[in-house]
This record gives sequence, structure tokens and C-alpha cells, in this order.
Amino acid sequence: MFNKLDKLILKAFVGPFFATFFIAFFVLMMQTLWKYIDDLVGKGLDMITILEFVWYASSGLLTLALPIAILISSIMTFGNLGESFQLVAIKSSGISLLRFMRPLMLTSLLLCGVTFIFGNYVIPFANLKFVTLYNDIFYKKPAFDLKEGVFFTHIPNYAIKVGRKDPDGKTIHQVLIYEQSNGPQDVCITAESGVMRVSNDKRFLEFNLRNGYRYQEKGNALDTGTEFIRLKFSEFTKLFDLSALQKGKTPDSIYRNSEKMLSARQLTRRIDSLNHWKDSFATQSYRNLTGNYVRYLYLPDNIRKSVSKSDKARAIPDSLKYTIDEKYIARLNEIKSSVQYNEYERKGKEDAVMYSRIEWHRKYSLSLACLILFFIGAPLGSIIRKGGFGMPLVAAIVLFLIFHLLNVFGEKFVKEKLTDVAWGMWLSIIVLAPVGMFFTYQAMHDSQLFSKEFYFRLWKKIRLIKT
Repeated sequence: MFNKLDKLILKAFVGPFFATFFIAFFVLMMQTLWKYIDDLVGKGLDMITILEFVWYASSGLLTLALPIAILISSIMTFGNLGESFQLVAIKSSGISLLRFMRPLMLTSLLLCGVTFIFGNYVIPFANLKFVTLYNDIFYKKPAFDLKEGVFFTHIPNYAIKVGRKDPDGKTIHQVLIYEQSNGPQDVCITAESGVMRVSNDKRFLEFNLRNGYRYQEKGNALDTGTEFIRLKFSEFTKLFDLSALQKGKTPDSIYRNSEKMLSARQLTRRIDSLNHWKDSFATQSYRNLTGNYVRYLYLPDNIRKSVSKSDKARAIPDSLKYTIDEKYIARLNEIKSSVQYNEYERKGKEDAVMYSRIEWHRKYSLSLACLILFFIGAPLGSIIRKGGFGMPLVAAIVLFLIFHLLNVFGEKFVKEKLTDVAWGMWLSIIVLAPVGMFFTYQAMHDSQLFSKEFYFRLWKKIRLIKT
């Protein structure tokens, strides 16, 4: 049961935690939006699609926002309590620091579970939806936007240019349209003016042109005797199909088997099946290679029969040497191609196993990071004894940058095959866990690690020793 002391520490922790969590999540979300802003601008996307894109893109940021929030809020909480001397009063009453940290330890463990559940079930689904939506947006052509004096070429088989547009956005002047046809020359349409409008279903663009010409050449492209047609019109209507500019709908089944879209249990099954395939593939490749090598040592039957049986020395006639060499070179090239293909397949499966293991370890390491960063932040706050967004925020940012860089470097070492997957993905935990233990030990013994007076007295003692 929670007593008044536990409720006090929880109440002091909840406010800073939610504040720092939403701030961190918002900053990370803006960073993600800025990363993909070039793919969104100019595509004519509706607000619902943009919000859906941002939601799926930022859903994976929870596993980063939670550790940041725990680190900053724990430093702020214990720093505020230390600055107001509440921490000193609690310790003087005989309550140890670990007992005082117990409710937040349980809270951190709960957040570890939340992070794992979210990363194991929600993020794979969000990654699947994000990749599918991003693929549709990336390959979508820019929205229809005619600019004065610039050719618009995103409608297939057409290039459209207008010299001037009126302020109403519909009336156009000095219109030039090139239409690619199957004939020897493209169709060309010019007009002095016209009115353009888009159909209600956004599928067709209609040009009502006035006072112009239509040029076309008919005939065989290989024949010089073609027919040139020039048609003058006072009014001419031209329709353009805008379906190519619409956003497509890619089925998400295409990306469903990617390692980022799988849970920990699915990744385990995938790794086991890939390892089993590697073992059987290596054995089968060795058998095929040795069998082909032994078989290719012998002459082909038609060449062997051509050699005279009476030739006891079994000398090969000069007339057959070139043919035999060609046969052996061809067969050796086949063996080389087979070895190269097998090596390519083997490397592909090894990479698939590596990336699957990376995602499997990531789900657990990022979850445990919540607890590790709490054991760094809480004792560090009690040592600093400063609240607010000053010194605690600076210390939290530095520590989180170290944590994030260790994660990035560890994953990079794994992908470059400089270290094992487990060591690389748990590098931040391996490095920061002793740091958390050190800070906890120092806080339990009322360390003056960040006190100016402590270092001033230490310097005076060093000077006395030297003298």
C-alpha cells in the first residue's frame, strides 16, 4: 500500500513527467515532419492524409519520448525536493533513498512494460501503415498547377504551357499544348485564350480554347510522303485525364513480412526459419558444387568417342583441343556463376537474420532503457539539488545525447559487422547501467559530486600536499 510519502513523491513526479513527455514527443514529431516535408509539398494532399502521415510517422517516437521524459522528470523531481530541503528531512527521519525511490521504481517498471507492449504490437502496425502511405505519396505526381511560362509535363503524353493567367485562375492566354501521338510527329495546339476547369470528381481537366490552330502530321514514320494537317478553330474543347495525378492505393501485404512490421514472437520464428534455411542451403550448395566439379572433370561423351581407341597414350588430337577447351571454359563459367549466385543468396539471408535480430533486441533494450535512465536521473537530481528547467535540463540533455549516440553507434557497428548484434544493440545499456549504479551509490552516501565547495576544499588539500 502507498503511504503519504509515496503519494508525495508520485505527485511531485507526475506533473514534470507529462510536461516533458509531450514536449519531447512534439519536438521529435516536428523533426520527423521536417524530414519528410519535401515529399509532402506540392502533392495536393488533403489535411486528413497529412495528419494520417504524421500520426503513423510519429507513432514510433514513443519509445524515445518515454526515456527522455523519465530522465528529465526524475532529475527535476529529486532536484526540487533537494532544493526545498524535503529530501534532507526525509533522510534525517531514517528513510533511505532507495525506499524513497521505490514508488518511482515501480512506475518506471510499469513504463518499461508499456514501452515494450507499444513497441511490440502498435509500432509494427504503424510502421506498416506508414510505409504503405509513404509509398503512395512518394510516387504521387505533383498536383495540377499551371504556372505562367512553364511547361507542365506531369500529365502523361502532354506538355502544357500558358503565357498568362488572369487573377480568377481560370482564364488563360497564349496556350501551347504538345500531345505525344503514335504518328511521326506530335500534335501541337495553340490558342490565343481559353478557360480551364476541373471536373467535380477531380478526374478530368477541360480546356475551352478560342482562336487557335491544331497541327498534325499523318503518315508512316518511315515514309517521307506524309500529310500535314493544319486546322483553324474559333472554339475547341480539349479534355485531359488527371487520374495519373491521383494518389494510388498500395496494398500493405507487400511490406507485411519486413522485419520492422513484426512482433518479437514473429521475429523469433523468422530468425529460426532463416537459420534453418541457411544450414540446408549450405549443405545443398556444397553437394551440388562437388558433384558438378567431379562431373566436369571428364570429357564430354561425343568428344571422348572422337579420340582414337588405338592411341594408347590417349593423346588428344590437335583438331579437338580447341573444342575441348571451349567446353571446359563454358562449364567452369557455369560453376563460377553458380558459386556467385549461392554467395549472393547466402549473404542476403545473413543480412535478413541480422536485421531481424536488430529489431528483436531493439524492442527489449529500449524498454529497459526507461529503468536505466531513471536510476541515472533520480540519484543525479538528489545530488544536484536544483529544480526547474535549468541545470537539470542541461544534465538530462547531455545524458540522453550520450544514450542516443551509443544506440546509433552500436547499431552502426552491427550493420558493419564489427560486433555481434547483442553487444551492439545493448551497448547503451551496458555503458549506462554502471553509471546509474555509481550515481545511486553516491546519492545514498550524500555525495557532493556537483558542489563547488567540495572541489574548492579538494584543491586546497592538493596545494597543501604539494607545499
